[in-house]
Amino acid sequence: MKLESVLQFLENKTILVTGAAGFLAKIFVEKVLRVQPNVKNLYLLLRAADAKSATQRLHSEVFGKDLFRVVKEKYGPDFSSLISEKVTVVAGDITGEDLGVMDSDLREQMLAQIDVVINLAATTNFDERYDVALGVNTYGAKYVTEFAKKCSQLMVLVHVSTSYVCGERAGLIKESPYRMGETLNGVAGLDIDAEKRIVEDRLAELRREGASEKETRVAMKQLGLKRAKMYGWPNTYVFTKAMGEMLVGELKEDISAVIVRPTIVTSTYKEPFPGWAEGVRTVDTLAVGYATGKLTCFLGDTNGVVDTIPADMVVNSMLVAMVAHGNQPSTDAIYQVGSSSRNPVRYSSLQDYGVRYFTKNPWRNKDGKPIKVGKVTVLKSMASFHRYMAIRYLMWLKGLELVNTAFCQSLNGTCSDLNKKINFVMRLVELYKPYLFFKGIFDDTNTEKLRAAARESGSVETDLFYFDPKCIDWEDYVMNTHIPGIVKYVFK
Repeated sequence: MKLESVLQFLENKTILVTGAAGFLAKIFVEKVLRVQPNVKNLYLLLRAADAKSATQRLHSEVFGKDLFRVVKEKYGPDFSSLISEKVTVVAGDITGEDLGVMDSDLREQMLAQIDVVINLAATTNFDERYDVALGVNTYGAKYVTEFAKKCSQLMVLVHVSTSYVCGERAGLIKESPYRMGETLNGVAGLDIDAEKRIVEDRLAELRREGASEKETRVAMKQLGLKRAKMYGWPNTYVFTKAMGEMLVGELKEDISAVIVRPTIVTSTYKEPFPGWAEGVRTVDTLAVGYATGKLTCFLGDTNGVVDTIPADMVVNSMLVAMVAHGNQPSTDAIYQVGSSSRNPVRYSSLQDYGVRYFTKNPWRNKDGKPIKVGKVTVLKSMASFHRYMAIRYLMWLKGLELVNTAFCQSLNGTCSDLNKKINFVMRLVELYKPYLFFKGIFDDTNTEKLRAAARESGSVETDLFYFDPKCIDWEDYVMNTHIPGIVKYVFK
């Protein structure tokens, strides 16, 4: 694999980025504008009804973010003219043909000019409605691939998925593709078009029954979970992302298509500055819960490896993979971008970093008083979790219900609130259980070959497009970069 300079590759290129308001997409756009102002054009696809609302989203949800402060400082008063010259906002929707681009002149212009397609549009909610997740994560991948095939100058399509399409597998998880209809548990009969019909039939049934919006939402969430588990996936998110990969592989034909599978994406390691985060994600939920005094127990294997990777490293891997496969179609170009294989960090270490950080820098409550953190009860199995919940909460709820009966239902509200909280926690645990006890290590042989090719080429700017997790000192990164970034995001 021979690589050219990433900066030279980007020069005079036209790139389409879908899901442009997303976390990784913004980091990708910022990086390209900052390091290569001679990029020809960035088409940024935003879900919007028309150009006006898309432009409003662009300025409020993309360029209005603190992430762009470095590039704004670099170009000063010329930043606005750079954006107007290099960025074209596109109102559309990847859940429809031609990405929902209604302006026919703009669509034809895009098809004639685009060199690279970066598909970052996704819904990452584990508990998403099935109709929504199937539309964005699965059929979105189909429509993006079909659009890319119609681009007359296309060099490469980069589709961003997730390493967790593997489900609950243990051991070394290879960078292998998913073939159409393949399932994790060997159950035959997975048909993506049939899944769409099942969704449509269920929605029609709910309409006939006069179901409310809330009832429809719950039914769609339940359907997604049921269909995912039927074929061996633990939740709707990874199931629909796996089917999206199947469609890319099936439909790409002779175009160059790359699948990048990041693990758990965390705040930026170095660029454009350390610690930029947007949203409280997965492991961050545990940190915030602990800091605010709401998390008193941890469920999971503290000796287990948690695979995290900073967002800027993911974006850099995408850029280098884009260059490696530009106009070079190859079979199954899949890159798992994570840390568990080369620089693993364990839950016990993250727990230790959190205790030390929030002991020294306590979270403050609404009154401004510091919240003291203590030792967390560690539950190492689902059985111990159920015992803990029964003793700590369910017995209390049963007692409260008896008192409520004696006092003529005067405590209905209290009982209902407690019951909702317990059910909420139990559902969250069911959703996250596969990852709390995850025993897999993600093989990154292909990704390491990509890094090696970049190092050996002599032309790739490896200091600018770094993505080797071996360079991460987890204690320093978590305590001095990541947690402060999350705290800043929550309090902004």
